[in-house]
Amino acid sequence: MIQKILVANRGEIAVRIVRACAEMGIQSAAVYTDADRHALHVKKANEAYSLGPDPVGGYLNAHRIVNLAITTGCDAIHPGYGFLSENPQLAEICKRRGIIFIGPSAEVIRTMGDKTAARHAMIEAGVSVIPGSEGNLKDLNEAVRLAKRIGYPVMLKATSGGGGRGIRRCDSEADLRRNYDRVLSETKKAFGAADVFMEKCLVNPRHIEVQILADHHGNVVHLFERDCSIQRRHQKLVEVAPSPQLTEEQRVCVCETAVRAAKHVGYKNAGTVEFLFDPADNFYFMEMNTRLQVEHTVTEQITGIDIVQEQIQIADGKPLSFDQQGVGRRGYAIQFRVNAEDPKNDFLPNFGHITRYYSPGGPGVRTDAAIYTGYEFPPYYDSMCAKLTIWALTWDKAITRGRRALLDMGVSGVKTTIPYHLEILKTAEFREGHFDTGFVEQHPELINYSARRPTAHLAAAIAAAIAAHHGF
Repeated sequence: MIQKILVANRGEIAVRIVRACAEMGIQSAAVYTDADRHALHVKKANEAYSLGPDPVGGYLNAHRIVNLAITTGCDAIHPGYGFLSENPQLAEICKRRGIIFIGPSAEVIRTMGDKTAARHAMIEAGVSVIPGSEGNLKDLNEAVRLAKRIGYPVMLKATSGGGGRGIRRCDSEADLRRNYDRVLSETKKAFGAADVFMEKCLVNPRHIEVQILADHHGNVVHLFERDCSIQRRHQKLVEVAPSPQLTEEQRVCVCETAVRAAKHVGYKNAGTVEFLFDPADNFYFMEMNTRLQVEHTVTEQITGIDIVQEQIQIADGKPLSFDQQGVGRRGYAIQFRVNAEDPKNDFLPNFGHITRYYSPGGPGVRTDAAIYTGYEFPPYYDSMCAKLTIWALTWDKAITRGRRALLDMGVSGVKTTIPYHLEILKTAEFREGHFDTGFVEQHPELINYSARRPTAHLAAAIAAAIAAHHGF
């Protein structure tokens, strides 16, 4: 049985995993670089070990991390998301060294991480894929010929891409010729290989993904879908579960398709199958994320299932604690990614000293954060400082509660996306539950929010400052 887990990550997801371990009676070991010496996950774990001065490279050294797990007596490694979470080398090293990797096999990570190999696997499974190249593009001339055949707009995509990187939309042959070398360069820098493929661009689709869990006993279940359509430059901003845009028939169809896809590739552990819905309600496989997702919290809120604990149980060889009939859903959940960014300045990252942090509470409110009052938010990592997830029985109540929780939340010292999220909640499209991936571009006026905070919130902040000054 797993007794001790090394958490090979940082930030809020590392804190999330440490908390899951604590509830399961499992010891946790955190890792950190010099820039993260005072991070919250270091304070929360049972033990913590330095990875050295390199703020990013330390988290990317698979051999060192596995060696550290062995020398500190860990049975398993949880990679979280980002960094090495979808790196087949880490899974291979763990297997070779006798450490449990909390995730799928290296073979599955490699197959589904290669976008062209994943397309072929889905075609074999009978899952619809977006029209595009059969494999990697050989050169620009092949790209031009294919684009003429499938029609513009098209998308150039990094074969090993992820996180919205290595993607360019081309609306004409001139666009394609201008962007081809750029995508190759971006892909080489970000992923180490200049492999690019092409897909037909679905204009302003809805982005729907399905959470699946699969154990080593042949059980594969879905935990319903999430709607991730509201995004900026392919980076998700707001996630919803279940999607208010799907009929029950569509929901059943896409969820069953995701389970079929996972079974076909022999998937084990937690994963997400992502789809794009066109205006005619046809849906196509986009990619599979072979790790825990940032937005897993909304699924947990509507199902009551702890996905991280299930990941650990699966990795420990235990069967799922439920079958598909035992998975229910109730109400709606919305996750807001609170990023240290300035929406009024093209969402420029805004790192620095957190002078004060207020976490919202009340019924149906959950906060996953890596910040605290006095924390120095480092500039070396992504800009997300917290995730606010709310739950309510109805969609209208979820929106109302979301507004209240966002107004309750306070982050001082850096600019954040909280005001921008409040503006999203005001739009008719969001309130009616009808939005697509073009939402942000269609609403440039959202950045024109007032810089003034609500009077009640300002009064509370002043009262807190007075109380602090007088020591009560």
